[in-house]
Amino acid sequence: MPESTIHAASWLINPDAPPVAGGALLIRDGKVAAVGTLSELRRAHFVPVAEYPGSAIIPGFVNAHTHLELTHFPSWHLRTNIDYHPRSFTDWIIQIIKVARGLTPADYPPSVHEGMRMCLESGTTAIGEILTNPALTPLYKASVMTGRLYFEVLGQGRTRFGEKLDAATSTAASAETGAMTTGLSPHTPYTIGEEHLHRIREAASKDGLPLAIHISESAAETDLIFDSSGPLATDFYPFAGWERYLTPPRRCSSTELMDRHGLLTPATLAVHCVHVTLADARILKERGVSIAICPRSNEQLDVGRAPVPLFKKLGIPLSLGTDSLASNDSLSLWDEMRYALDAFPHDLAPADLFRMVTCGGASALGISTSCGSLEVGKRADFQVVGIIGGGEGGLLERLVQTGSVQEVYAGGERFVGKV
Repeated sequence: MPESTIHAASWLINPDAPPVAGGALLIRDGKVAAVGTLSELRRAHFVPVAEYPGSAIIPGFVNAHTHLELTHFPSWHLRTNIDYHPRSFTDWIIQIIKVARGLTPADYPPSVHEGMRMCLESGTTAIGEILTNPALTPLYKASVMTGRLYFEVLGQGRTRFGEKLDAATSTAASAETGAMTTGLSPHTPYTIGEEHLHRIREAASKDGLPLAIHISESAAETDLIFDSSGPLATDFYPFAGWERYLTPPRRCSSTELMDRHGLLTPATLAVHCVHVTLADARILKERGVSIAICPRSNEQLDVGRAPVPLFKKLGIPLSLGTDSLASNDSLSLWDEMRYALDAFPHDLAPADLFRMVTCGGASALGISTSCGSLEVGKRADFQVVGIIGGGEGGLLERLVQTGSVQEVYAGGERFVGKV
């Protein structure tokens, strides 16, 4: 590709801004060097022009919550001959672990690569990725994608947890991750011994690492955290050999537990938040926490729906994630937006969802200085999207409801099927 190029379409659409008819971008060295109309940029820059009539140029999407390691899960459970018919959230977790026990380290790199490919082909150029195995970090460094790698930590026993935390923090603080930034992911309130939570806070504070935490995804989690009851206590803990780690009833929620230990800050991304109360939501708002909702995953696991009207009323920043193919049918944020439109017809408009998958997702991951909108100085992450004709009226609605991805550029590089 030439050092500088202009990309122009019938419309240039950014979140929180009026669409620009005949809009264009000047791309130089993988970044947006100028934004305007095609005529304006042509007058100022004598460079090659790529035109996309009848289409719109929009930012690359930001998927706030992914587990690309699990992209091949649908085939793994068939290959490992596990009787995979989960009847509840707890049963699903147990089946996930059973399938994982039949895998080898060689199974994961192809799964990550396929996940990257699926994201890019559907217009996602940035991810909030939960990474269980730090040894896979070089895969992300080599990718054209950007985002944040949250290195996962979990465990009950002191020794095991200490090993996971040390590996996660050392990798997050020192690894070369290409266009990715790093963070920590304390997995869930029920997979980490409470005695370890202060160590996570100290490690995150010491190295300036943001956090991503699965919070209140299921009623089973609510039961376990509140009074040490329910299927996680009776089924999952025995399966994991954790019976001795069951605590006396805490009489609090997951949100309250995380807050007690200082894990809820403006640098925290709370994922799912299906079973949160008004009191919980107020804590999240007061602490400046962002929320990533994953509506299709919640539906497939039959755990309920996040109280989006409450979040919006309180003004809690929202983003959208697909989670993994262990609990979803695709990694496409287009699919996720369209599902959310049906799931929350009175609460989420097309403009809300477009913001959630662009600047909202970038803000949630703490990467808004580099992506989430098409502005001078940011990465040249954009999609060319075919839309049904018509004028500016209803343009964003048509885009979200019927748009189809034609081209994807990540860091100024055209995606051609390779990650």
